Amino acid sequence: MERPIALLPKAHLHLHFTGSMRHSTLVELAARHGVHLPQALAEEWPPHLSAADERGWFRFQRLYDIARSVLREPEDIRRLLREAAEDEAAAGARWLEIQVDPSGYAARFDGLTAALELVLDAARAAERETGVHIGLMVAANRTRHPMDAKALARLARQYADKGVVSFGLNNDERRGRALEFEGAFRIAKRAGLLSAPHGGELQGPRSVRECLDELAADRVGHGVRAVDDPYLVERIATQGVTLEVCPSSNVSLGVVSDVAHVPLRRLFDGGVPIALGADDPLLFGPRLAEQYEIARSVFGFGDTGLAELARMSIRGSGAPEWLRKEMLAGVDEWLSRSPGEPGAREGASGGGTGHSPDSVNAP
Repeated sequence: MERPIALLPKAHLHLHFTGSMRHSTLVELAARHGVHLPQALAEEWPPHLSAADERGWFRFQRLYDIARSVLREPEDIRRLLREAAEDEAAAGARWLEIQVDPSGYAARFDGLTAALELVLDAARAAERETGVHIGLMVAANRTRHPMDAKALARLARQYADKGVVSFGLNNDERRGRALEFEGAFRIAKRAGLLSAPHGGELQGPRSVRECLDELAADRVGHGVRAVDDPYLVERIATQGVTLEVCPSSNVSLGVVSDVAHVPLRRLFDGGVPIALGADDPLLFGPRLAEQYEIARSVFGFGDTGLAELARMSIRGSGAPEWLRKEMLAGVDEWLSRSPGEPGAREGASGGGTGHSPDSVNAP
């Protein structure tokens, strides 16, 4: 008998703001605000997507932008974060690091600063209501000018001790190289924020190397294409840089043709710290718990291996030290209980630094 994944304490480090929305909420808000949803969002959910070429990425981005347009009022923002936190709690996540580009909401909510403060306020309310702790990643858009990224980095710096914990870089990596954004990440790093740019999703090892060399990455969003360079994999493992691996989205966006081809096992066995993520469940379907189920059913991770994946997510997070210790203790407690033992709780003890035999072999 296997231990319940939903009771395994974990951190979710790769979840986009609009992409965290429930489909039912999207449909309801669209009707309320008079937003027409294309068939792909209204009836064929989750939509069929591929970003193997720029046309496919454009379609993905268009659907994402339409979804974002239903967030018209402050209560919509609060509802999104409350429901996202509820979904994370159901998956066993006790820390959510959700990434948002305030630029996408500035025009509607009185500017960059006001938009960020609204999201931060909504995050605090969601914490109180669900018990899931939330940190914000302010994320720049690599398809926009690097000066825009610097403006966001300065904004993030102002809130570094008020809920913002990391700084990211997202969107199509084929349209903006990481090295162009070094100035923005230097500002963020000096403010004590974690560096967590996307890389190695739609492009190869060079994209990941630039994240390491130019942006001093603590984490890399996706990073799966690093597997094409064994020396890079060794470097990532040695430096302890966490890769935010999102199996379901890798399939949906055409990074791999089948989830079994995601190099999760190869990276893990190479000593790379991995934090499983759901990316944009609004467009891809599966949420966080399902990513752990994939690790179990497709890649043969036993409970010890799943526990180590959870530990890696916690260690790579921007959560405060007291919470990290509490969550790590909860992972040990989850693992110490017999699979069929009742009363397991999300709680508590750290430890475990290496990959155990159970994590390498199927259960």
